[in-house]
Amino acid sequence: MDSQETYQQLCTYVRESALLSSAASVLEWEEQTYMPPAAGEYRAEQLSLLATLTHERETAPQMGEWLDTLSGSDLATDTTQPASAVIRELRRSYDRQTKLSKELVAALARATSRGQQVWTEARKENDFAKFAPYLAEIIKLKREEADAVGYDDCRYDALLDDYEPHATAAEVGPVLKSLGEALVPIVAAIGDSTHQPNTEILDRDYPIDVQTAFGEAAAKQMGFDFRSGRIDVTAHPFCTTLGPHDVRLTTRFDKSDIRPGFLSILHEAGHGLYEQGLPSEEFGLPSAHSVSLGIHESQSRMWEILVGLSRPFWNHFYPKLQAAFPQSLAETPLDDFYFAMNESKPSLIRVEADEATYNLHILIRFELEMALLADELEVDALPAAWNEKYEQYLGITPPSDALGVMQDVHWSAGLVGYFPTYALGNLYAAQFFAQARQDLGDLDAQIGRGEFAPLLDWLRTNIHQHGQRYTAAELVERITGQPLSSDALLRHLKDKFGGLYRL
Repeated sequence: MDSQETYQQLCTYVRESALLSSAASVLEWEEQTYMPPAAGEYRAEQLSLLATLTHERETAPQMGEWLDTLSGSDLATDTTQPASAVIRELRRSYDRQTKLSKELVAALARATSRGQQVWTEARKENDFAKFAPYLAEIIKLKREEADAVGYDDCRYDALLDDYEPHATAAEVGPVLKSLGEALVPIVAAIGDSTHQPNTEILDRDYPIDVQTAFGEAAAKQMGFDFRSGRIDVTAHPFCTTLGPHDVRLTTRFDKSDIRPGFLSILHEAGHGLYEQGLPSEEFGLPSAHSVSLGIHESQSRMWEILVGLSRPFWNHFYPKLQAAFPQSLAETPLDDFYFAMNESKPSLIRVEADEATYNLHILIRFELEMALLADELEVDALPAAWNEKYEQYLGITPPSDALGVMQDVHWSAGLVGYFPTYALGNLYAAQFFAQARQDLGDLDAQIGRGEFAPLLDWLRTNIHQHGQRYTAAELVERITGQPLSSDALLRHLKDKFGGLYRL
């Protein structure tokens, strides 16, 4: 059998495995949106079985044999061909998965399914004690996963690598720390400014049905294809892909504040646009998979923040918003609304944090995760540690665990090592957007006219279409000619908030 035939057999097998994974994704999405609470335990068993079956396929000896055959072939060594990246990434995944026992995989699927269900209840009831045993079990299993996968320096590296390939805590930690230190004087200057926005503008009546329609219209105008996707409501917004033409967005609304629901839609639509831009004909293969979660987050943060909170965006959309909510906004000038939308101050909730303070939320979570995995912090002590760090970095203390340690779904879902990718996403987004400005000419004018196709086409060409052909570091260098840097992000923040707050 020649290498091309072996490669085709491998791809067919992997894409069949993707059918199992996508079936699990359907169940996970429905669990977070429409599943009745009493169905939780059975759903956990369903997901556990599917995870076990998928893991068995992903670690089958035949997979190893195919990959061994292909590793030295021209298909693998010719890096100009898509097959090279497919083989490389499948080898990487196979080597990782074969280190995990099916018992551990099943236990994690079961624990995280139940953990998310209990987290939803405990968060509503502000009862961390109810959630703590489930989180403790998840952390124990994630420690076992890290030990099974192996690492050179610390456990965290084994988990971070699953979301941001090739990154390590030794690299990410100093980046987050230095970024936080650079932001401190910016945040302090904003707080000391005598020119502050009138946020009462946002504390008005914004009916949820109108918010929903407005948000969907904006996502559609950005380029999200509703023939291959939809928006639903959940406790914690997310985007998930159930198949090559089935991308689900979720959000949550506040009837007295336009920001949470609308910005979540823009954020998740950014993820969705990336998913819809991957080669659908190769679904299930690395060639149709995102580069990393940091790169994925760069897409959502670009559309939410760099586009959706920009002045050109609201030059176009504000008259439409006024027409949608005439009683709340008809008499409010655009300047006042724009300033209010971009208010910056230390706050409790990560997903609602402004650009200037957002990365401090990530630094807090990173440090807590490091301590949890290193057995330096127990789950029962987590709320106190969380509150201490919020006081240290942001000067505020959460009044409840629901607004503090239980605000994010990630730990209940077993996504330990995930949070740093949000900060990396902000850095990638700013650097990509700066390059898009150079390449597209007057990007602000295009956005101000509601013309988003040029930017989306630029992203499709430079990022989306490549799947995992390039690593994150290679992609940044290829697009911008420079390695990843905080320069573009800090320059953007200083320019924007310096103007708004007259610094």
